[in-house]
Amino acid sequence: MAEDLFKKLVAHCKEYGYVFPSSDLYDGLGAVYDYGQYGVELKNNIKKYWWDSMTRLHQNIVGIDSAIFMHPTVWKASGHVDAFNDPLIDNKDSKKRYRADVLIEEQIAKYEEKMEKEVAKAQKRFGEKFDAILFVQTNPQVLEYAAQKAKLTERMAKALNDNNLEELRQIIVDYKIVCPVCGTANWTEVRQFNLMFATEMGSTAEGASKIYLRPETAQGIFVNFLNVQKTGRMKIPFGIAQIGKAFRNEIVARQFIFRMREFEQMEMQFFVRPGSELEWFAQWKEARMKWHQLLGFGSENYRFHDHEKLAHYANAACDIEYRFPFGFKEVEGIHSRTDFDLSQHQKYSGKKIQYFDTELNESYTPYVVETSIGVDRMFLQILSAAYCEEDLSKEGKQDSRIVLKLPPALAPVKMAVMPLVKKEGLPEKAQEILEMLKYDFNCQYDEKDSIGKRYRRQDAIGTPFCITIDHQSLEDNAVTIRHRDTMEQERVAIDCLYAILKEKTDLGNLLRRI
Repeated sequence: MAEDLFKKLVAHCKEYGYVFPSSDLYDGLGAVYDYGQYGVELKNNIKKYWWDSMTRLHQNIVGIDSAIFMHPTVWKASGHVDAFNDPLIDNKDSKKRYRADVLIEEQIAKYEEKMEKEVAKAQKRFGEKFDAILFVQTNPQVLEYAAQKAKLTERMAKALNDNNLEELRQIIVDYKIVCPVCGTANWTEVRQFNLMFATEMGSTAEGASKIYLRPETAQGIFVNFLNVQKTGRMKIPFGIAQIGKAFRNEIVARQFIFRMREFEQMEMQFFVRPGSELEWFAQWKEARMKWHQLLGFGSENYRFHDHEKLAHYANAACDIEYRFPFGFKEVEGIHSRTDFDLSQHQKYSGKKIQYFDTELNESYTPYVVETSIGVDRMFLQILSAAYCEEDLSKEGKQDSRIVLKLPPALAPVKMAVMPLVKKEGLPEKAQEILEMLKYDFNCQYDEKDSIGKRYRRQDAIGTPFCITIDHQSLEDNAVTIRHRDTMEQERVAIDCLYAILKEKTDLGNLLRRI
């Protein structure tokens, strides 16, 4: 059921101009996608929501835009040259390649699904008197699944922390994990694969030097730490935010735009005094969760997931996960990176990277708390949450609609202006209204087909409001606003349109609730 829903969502994205396979004319390029006319608007609105929430709401956070190409030693210092690897395993029958840890995580997710099914069955059986928390704590079957999940999670974490590739394969064998395509367990050994794209920079082949497309945007922030701190006269604690493209040669790219080879990140590195990083880590965890939940997709669909395996540079790490149609998956990571990055760049560059704290009267290398979101994953999360199929049948008359219930502040088109008919002065009046609103809102003019078909088309695009101009509008200077989510209609004066729409769609009103 969830898989069918996801396929419908992918098809909807192409049909309504949100996402296209890249190079579609030539049958596409694996795990690379283009954003269509509505997709780019939604993506830009997501980025603005994040950017403004970071740089406008915090006087001590500023933004930069660093280059994609960086000195190759940057990636040696960061550890990406030697350690940016995924543990991969092949199935000999299907010839498909998988990340070993993802296969195991999917097995762990099966235990979670079994637990949820037991809870759902009990809920149905006992009704309103059902105590879900008590049931989870006492039911023998649920406790057994929880124990199996904990055991497997612990075993995987140890194998990953020890970089024990043989143990990762043994886990897959022991738990009889099979290839999702062919259903067999005919596995190869697990081996590491570096994810960075390499290219050459130089005017001639002989004089070219090997460089990399950046696999993350964070290092551009770290190498500019002193530039920003000195020119901005920044005092600890302070943050540097950045939105930009990153590139990873993902062998196991899948699930549409969830995991791609070319993607966009929104990252903020927050520099703090050593010893205070875990306190800031906890604060940013809560702040980021609130930012997500303000979009109104249900707090029960989000959760924290603490990392079992910490990266070599981290002393704490947590993901914010959303319940996608294919299960809970990460949309944002919060990491306490210690002083690893700045210390490494200080070591490899031979230049001092420290901050003089006037309150403590001492110099030190700041610690860092990172928040990092994949823009494309966030885009997919919002579309997954917004996509609805509604049955509107009544009194024996069949009717339905597909609607994207996007938050109005993020919707690509805020309103569609529609003359009821294409004659008798109504298009001219509609154009007047469009001219009045287009400087403040992304509006669309639509006069083709019946008004009912136009409403359905705008529902599928996710337009929150439709403004209909009828013959009475020429007399009373009023229009009908149709609300996307409820399909209710109300008559309002044209002079009041701006104020009504501004209040409903303004991003600032969303930011004020943070």
